[in-house]
Amino acid sequence: MSTTVDREAPAATKTDSGLRGSHAVRWWVLVVLGMAQLMVMLDATVVNIALPQAQQDLGFSDGSRQWVITGYALAFGSLLLLGGRLGDLWGRRTLFVTGLAGFGAASILGGAASSFEILVAARVAQGLFAALLAPAALALLSVTFTEPSERAKAFGIFSALGGAGGAIGLLLGGMLTEWASWRWVMYVNVAFAAPALIGALLLLARPVITKKPKLDIPGIVVVSAALFAIVYGFAHVESTSWTDPVALGSMIVGAVLLAVFVRLESTVAHPLLPLRLVLDRTRGGSFIAVFVLGMGMFSIFLFLTYYFAASLGYSPIKTGLAFLPMVAAVVASSTTMPSLVLPKVGPKIVVSAGFLVAAAGMALLTRLELDSTYATHIMPGLILLGLGIGAVMTTAIQGATSGLHHEDTGVASALINTGQQVGGSISTALLTTVASSATTDYLTSHKPSALAAAQAGVEGYTATLAWGSGFFVVGAIIAAFLIPNRALEPSEGEPVMAH
Repeated sequence: MSTTVDREAPAATKTDSGLRGSHAVRWWVLVVLGMAQLMVMLDATVVNIALPQAQQDLGFSDGSRQWVITGYALAFGSLLLLGGRLGDLWGRRTLFVTGLAGFGAASILGGAASSFEILVAARVAQGLFAALLAPAALALLSVTFTEPSERAKAFGIFSALGGAGGAIGLLLGGMLTEWASWRWVMYVNVAFAAPALIGALLLLARPVITKKPKLDIPGIVVVSAALFAIVYGFAHVESTSWTDPVALGSMIVGAVLLAVFVRLESTVAHPLLPLRLVLDRTRGGSFIAVFVLGMGMFSIFLFLTYYFAASLGYSPIKTGLAFLPMVAAVVASSTTMPSLVLPKVGPKIVVSAGFLVAAAGMALLTRLELDSTYATHIMPGLILLGLGIGAVMTTAIQGATSGLHHEDTGVASALINTGQQVGGSISTALLTTVASSATTDYLTSHKPSALAAAQAGVEGYTATLAWGSGFFVVGAIIAAFLIPNRALEPSEGEPVMAH
């Protein structure tokens, strides 16, 4: 293999992100990237259903249980920007392969865990390798598919997997927990990581890195600490209160450090996050849309899961199956909007309308009762949610990575994942408080009874869905004012080694 750029290669290959072979191979690369994306997204929910069984098996307390979730979120959320920039520095193929191998190994460790401490350590390791893997996957997608029609299809499929991942995780978690053991919710990741790793090694060539960006060490330290503090603060709120000194202090420290980070990035010669990436209206508006979408989506999965299980008595498998119409709608919307609708009406219209459709679906679900039927009262709202989420997600991800130089695709891709993660952390803490307040208010105004307690739970869940609907309406307004209605530019490809 030569270590020089192939000057005689066809243009389509020269702008590749590192493909071996013909033009058609890029679609196999999409399969590899899609498997990795699905693994990372479903891992955010697949463990939740298995937690009670894991707690019983390993003997840890209710107070400790949250760390199985929080450990992953802290490592993933705080290291994403570093992972994105390391991809720009060392090559996205290298980070992608490393992330896959590490995530698979951490999953095996977690599945074989003999103690609570080992399980949490495995979850932290999963979060660390996911922070390398997720931005590398999206960056590879962005610089691989630069032809507009192909790009639209590829981003649609990739976004569909992202939007459906959480719901698929609930179904898979329920099936594995009921039919096998909680340990298989960890082991199952190997079924995604192993073939994706083999495909990456076979299909992705090493790109030529002619200009390595310098690491912004102060920026890395400050933003990693800021994101850690923010995610930790909001996670701590869930088990304490908004006035808890540790939670409040963490959030304040995180906000201050973010301000320091922005100041640093405007002064250093080689910033971790060049501010031009977010000051562009298309990209900036798209990043905000991803953040708002993350806030709304977490309320859907978390509180509807509670409603299905506690109010309707669904089993874990039935709960997962209940989300399938939404998954189908996400897939349908994500794969048709980019090629059929987006070129005709523009990103502003698609994102704004998508948010409003999702808000309408969420609003329908605020009318749920203890005796609501699935086909009449639940499924229509889920379908509208899926259609709206798919439209927003695929368009916002394209917008957030539009017009990038290849040396910036890693950190821009990381920022997308960071927005989703931080948005989810904030909304989970906020909506947990909303649910608790609504439940308490109902109980204090009604005579104590089993029926009142059950209805109080429903009041809490529907209150969170009303807030989620409000998040989406705000997202529609922001998109309408901020995102320009012009065609989305592809990212710049990068040269690859000759073979």
